[in-house]
Amino acid sequence: MTKAILINGSNTVYSRLTGVQQQAEQALQAQGIDTEILYVHQLPAEDLILANFGSEAIKTATAKVEAADIVVILTPIYKAAYTGILKTFLDLIPQKGLEGKLVWPIAIGGSIGHLLAIDYALKPVVTVLGATHIAHTVFVVDKQVTKLADGHYEVDAAARERIAHQATYIAQHVQITTRV
Repeated sequence: MTKAILINGSNTVYSRLTGVQQQAEQALQAQGIDTEILYVHQLPAEDLILANFGSEAIKTATAKVEAADIVVILTPIYKAAYTGILKTFLDLIPQKGLEGKLVWPIAIGGSIGHLLAIDYALKPVVTVLGATHIAHTVFVVDKQVTKLADGHYEVDAAARERIAHQATYIAQHVQITTRV
């Protein structure tokens, strides 16, 4: 079965990004893709900051990336860049650790003006890590995600449609490349 790991690069689970992540997870599962979530902020901070490659938590997390066919990288955009906590984790993925994987960047930001942060900041890093199959970024504006009183999130129809469309494309692409 095709496996996807969704790497949530927010510094909290209570971010609107979690609502986007849940939507992406559901869209991939609807395509028959097995999913797993990795919350970077739940990894030991000291291991991230000190780049402790020998940490059991880091080894486990990077092994999950290695085992995945699809790597979904989710990040909020702050000050024209993806989060520092996400960068600390990406630095711990082995050189060429994304080789042969389909990488799908998903970002959320205050305005569409932040969209280019993925192209100019994140994509060069994933390319250095060996990614050659990078799906189109899905960018969601903050106001497209509402946190509900019960703690759940509601993603607006336009953003849900973009996420579902890209998940369908990814599922088709993975099926084609695994048959070749």
